[in-house]
Amino acid sequence: MRIGELGQATGVDVETIRYYEKEGLLSAPARSENGYRAYSAQHVERLAFIRHCRALDIPLAEIKRLLDFVAHPEADCGDIDRLIDAQLAKVKARLASMKALEKQLSALKGRCGANHTAGECGILHELVAAAHKEACVCHPSAFGG
Repeated sequence: MRIGELGQATGVDVETIRYYEKEGLLSAPARSENGYRAYSAQHVERLAFIRHCRALDIPLAEIKRLLDFVAHPEADCGDIDRLIDAQLAKVKARLASMKALEKQLSALKGRCGANHTAGECGILHELVAAAHKEACVCHPSAFGG
């Protein structure tokens, strides 16, 4: 199959496929007599694996490590467990960060609950205060104000 067909079969953009080849995540395909890349079922499977890992937000460097384990099924899986534990820790940290952001935005939103002019907008006043390095409702101690 050609690169466009591989892309359609896996839902991966053609440029991304080329990038994965360049980065060594996907092996270069054989070339047909007319010079076109000829991808195989193994390419489909490997690309689907990579896509699934990316959907889990696993970085490409870690996907390379996982692909090494796929190629060496006799290897101990302790490193795989540690890799996923590290990824899970990153996700938990991002979730905590997003919760904090939600709290900050909610506090900011609480400053303006009615329609009025921009000059009377509590949200805008808070953002201007922060720009002047003053404390604001969403960052009460960020500037020591």
